[in-house]
Amino acid sequence: MKRRAPDIIRSANDRRIKPALIPRDQFVVVNGLRAFAALIIRFLLRVYHRFEIVGQEQLRTNRSLVIVANHSSHLDTLCLLSALRLRSLHHAFPAAAADYFYQNPLRLFAAAVFNALPFGRKLHARRSLSLCADVISQSGNILILFPEGTRSTTGRIQEFKHGVGALVAGRDVTVVPCCVKGTFEAWPKGQRLPRPKKVLLIVGAPRTYAGFRPDKSNISAIAAELRLAVEQLGGNNGSNGA
Repeated sequence: MKRRAPDIIRSANDRRIKPALIPRDQFVVVNGLRAFAALIIRFLLRVYHRFEIVGQEQLRTNRSLVIVANHSSHLDTLCLLSALRLRSLHHAFPAAAADYFYQNPLRLFAAAVFNALPFGRKLHARRSLSLCADVISQSGNILILFPEGTRSTTGRIQEFKHGVGALVAGRDVTVVPCCVKGTFEAWPKGQRLPRPKKVLLIVGAPRTYAGFRPDKSNISAIAAELRLAVEQLGGNNGSNGA
């Protein structure tokens, strides 16, 4: 049985990770708001950023997915969500830094609308990974991860944290590497508003690490392999430029 968003949020609360607490009877409204916001964002991305997607068919599945991508802008999450079918959005959970999105009312509201999953980057990291594992154990759920842990300040892909390897090693879940290009030029960290730069999302071939033992060497190797896959999709030696 697929877990609904309220159950996921309660699970986060049980693990003492500060969540966006929304009563169950308000989720119909939130789901409607999410779909409406998604349509607006998709239109703006197409018009303002000439947004294009390559390999979108790789995301067309009813299986659970872990989408792994580079990260240098708030636009990255919007681009990845825009590559999904509208009906999939209510089961898509972008991992969001709990110390950034859950300490400010406006960011908290945005996190709730976009179904963001609170992730403790410094505290509760293991509990956060356990919550992520809970999400992908349910068929049809989509987890969006940025294994760099924070936005790049140079536009170049940073090292991937080993947590992504620990999450997918030994689990029968589809992992899809993606590269978002142009978002650093459009809306880098510290800039107030985005600029009208072209943005491109390249979706790579899906893979699985079900046959890997979740030991230290495999966890490290998976993280490195996924980083290389994302880098190769982007070309330009890991640059974010489109």
